[in-house]
Amino acid sequence: MKQRITERGALGLKLFNEGYNCAQSSFLAFNELLPIEFDVAAKLSSSFGGGMGRMREVCGALTGIFMVAGILYGYDDKKATDEKALHYERIQFLSERFKENTACNSYICRDLLDLTIEGADSPVPATRNEKYYQERPCGNLVATAVSILDDYIKEHPYK
Repeated sequence: MKQRITERGALGLKLFNEGYNCAQSSFLAFNELLPIEFDVAAKLSSSFGGGMGRMREVCGALTGIFMVAGILYGYDDKKATDEKALHYERIQFLSERFKENTACNSYICRDLLDLTIEGADSPVPATRNEKYYQERPCGNLVATAVSILDDYIKEHPYK
């Protein structure tokens, strides 16, 4: 089932198109719900773009929504076994929804970008130009990830 893009998902895409990385765009799309200033949120999420520092591992768009889910639904009691299990179940649910909405059924950046080289990519970000935005699925992945969490929040209010 193709994820419909929510208004917040469109905001995530807008942030990506403005130059924020995939993780920042996903995280910042929820900024008004978070007890954190925009500039701090941008810095906090900056390390996770390009599949964690351009190592092409877990998609930054997904990592961004995981961080939001942690703030909204996470636990802080180190002995909270039941809460931990419930939260990990939530994260696995969100990742499965994301995989279902990708062409290659993956949440791994190198798979999503159809890169054949294993391991780290150059740490130098690609130049953002018209060709970049046409060839990369990243903006759409951000919109999808944000929309998935946006719908989840509507169905599962947080405290």
